[in-house]
Order: sequence, then C-alpha cells, then structure tokens
Amino acid sequence: MSLNGPRLIAPHGGTLINRLNGSAEVRQRAAAASQVRLSEVSLSDLELIATGVVSPLTGFMGSADYESVVHKMHLTNGLPWTIPITLPVDADTAGKLAIGSDVALTDGDGKIVGLLELSEKFGYDKTVESEKVYRTTEAAHPGVARVLNQGDTYLAGPVWLFELPQPAFPDIYRTPEQTRALFAERGWRRIAAFQTRNPIHRAHEYLQKVALEMADGLMLHPLVGETKGDDVPANIRVESYKVILEKYYPAQRVVLTAFPAAMRYAGPREAIFHAIARKNYGCTHFIVGRDHAGVGNYYGTYDAQLIFDEFDPELIGIIPLMFEHAFYCNACGQIVTAKTCPHDKSNWLHLSGTQVRAKLTAGEPLPIEFTRPEVSEVLIRGMAQRGE
Repeated sequence: MSLNGPRLIAPHGGTLINRLNGSAEVRQRAAAASQVRLSEVSLSDLELIATGVVSPLTGFMGSADYESVVHKMHLTNGLPWTIPITLPVDADTAGKLAIGSDVALTDGDGKIVGLLELSEKFGYDKTVESEKVYRTTEAAHPGVARVLNQGDTYLAGPVWLFELPQPAFPDIYRTPEQTRALFAERGWRRIAAFQTRNPIHRAHEYLQKVALEMADGLMLHPLVGETKGDDVPANIRVESYKVILEKYYPAQRVVLTAFPAAMRYAGPREAIFHAIARKNYGCTHFIVGRDHAGVGNYYGTYDAQLIFDEFDPELIGIIPLMFEHAFYCNACGQIVTAKTCPHDKSNWLHLSGTQVRAKLTAGEPLPIEFTRPEVSEVLIRGMAQRGE
C-alpha cells in the first residue's frame, strides 16, 4: 500500500517532504561553507522540515511566505499556515553571507549537521510578529521573549539535514513516514491525535477515550522539544504516559510517539500548527481541548477552537475534535463536562497547577478522581529527583 494511498490522509500540500541527505557531495559543500550555529529551537525546526512534519515547507521561510503567514495565516500558495518557521541570526552574521551561497548549519557543539541554500535574508518587525502570532507584545510571554531575544535578520532557503539526530526517547520516536507506514499496516483509516506537554490526568484520558470510540486508533503525541523551565520535564512526562497506557488503554489501538517540536505557547495559532503537523503524520482527527497551547491568561479558554472557523475546512484537511473543559463531578461519580453534567460547581473537583505542584512536592498523591495513582507515583518521584 502506498504511504499516500487512498486509505491515508494526504500530507499538507499533497506531498510528504523529505530533506534528509547525507551524501558526500552535500557534506563537502557544507564543509567548504560559512557556518551558522543553530539554537535548540532552530535545530528542532530543521528536523521538522527534513522529516516532513511541516510539509510543504522545504526550508526556512522567505519574506513573502513569512509576511503572508504573519498577517494572513496562509502561505503564499493559499495553504493555511499560522506559525513562522524561520532562521534568525544577528546582523553581523547575516552580513557575512552572500545570497546564492551555501551555509553550513551546526549544532551547539559546532558539529555540521546540515546545509542551507541561502536564497534570501531579510529584516522583520519583532513587535508586529509578536502581536500577530502571540496576540501580545509582553516580554513575560515565553514566545514573545524568544522573538525579542533572537537575531534581527532571518535567513531563508531550502535545507538539507545530513541525518536524524539521536532522539531523546528512541523507543517512541517515529517520523511521519514511519507513522504513516504503521497506520497503513494496522489498517487504520481514522486516527485521532492528542498533543500534550503535560502529564495525563483523568480529564485528558476522558477526551482521548471519547475520541477513540469513533476512531480506529489514537496517536498520543507528547511534545518533547524545548519548553519553558517550569513545565514538567519530558523524561518524567514520558514515564507517566507509559504507565497509564500499560494499564488503562487498549495496546493495539494506541501509539505513543514523540513530537520533537519546540513549544511556542502561541495558543490559537499553535493549535492550527499542531493540527497540520499531525495531518502530516497521517492523522485524520485532532483533539482540541481547553486552552490548547496556552500560557498565562493571554488567550480565551476556547480561542484555540474558535480559530478553526477562520479557515476553509477542506484546506485544513484534518478534522478538529473540540471538547469542553472536563472534570470529575462527585455527584455524577465520573468525568464530565458542563455539557453533560446537571450539577452545580460545588460538586466539581478542580485542582490548580499551584495545588498540584504543592501536593507533589510534599510527596502527597493526587486525588484518584484527578489522576491515576500510577501517574501520581511517577510525578512524586520526578519532583523529588528535581529537588535533589
């Protein structure tokens, strides 16, 4: 069966991009070129481009696509796209590079990992990008802070990645080509994806299992790229996913695989970006819950759902599954939402992030109505390790 055959959703733009090329010719070109050291975010973006996660992009965005994405949330070819995928450098570095030349891309250790065919370099307005993409210009927002602290010039052009980096979690790493092959092998036609940067609590489990009722399979897809410092570390989160899947999910209907993207915290725009990326992985449905990809109070509770109404559903291609905030109701005796629960809020169990952290730091298990005991144990152990 073809990876892009009739049983699998087509990638965004119709073709799954592959920019992996470790040939001697490309490596020799890079060895002779000027070098640019990539940040962790840019390294992650390079991997996303090379493996087709951000199809149809074949490199870092040029000015026309950048402006179109920032202001219109579409690429110049008309495809929906909401997050700039760009390579920032300082003005001095940009000034030493000639349009049309090769640029060697290095990691933090100075190792050459890829090649950029430099087609353009351009300045941009950080305030405008922040306001449009993040809906704020406050430096307290982690996405805005990243924009404000990065270089003033963007480099653009097609890229090549020599080889995949060693994944942080090799046992759960799959490229879009590999997930598509797995879905085809299992005969799945309807696949629901769930994005998370947090441990799974009972409300998450409820959303996933409701989705699984109508889908052939669930792709649990935790983001393991760069996040802000107070987020639960990826290794602790991955362990928590494994323990809950082992005991409470049907093994043959769930795939746990790592999403190597960096977190932008762009709320509504990032929800669209996350959906399109999962479409490229081969998923047909994408779960969008409360405050998807949000941070602080910068976005409305359901803004990440409402933004889908601004796009042609056929061009987005993947179907959003939109859920109300879920919680445990003592009177119902189960996880519910405001849509399904007739009882007043005095019966609803809510724990703030501050309350959760306080309990875990004190070594106290979270209520079973909130989190599975196995997950509590992992989190308590993880918090203890972080405090050592």
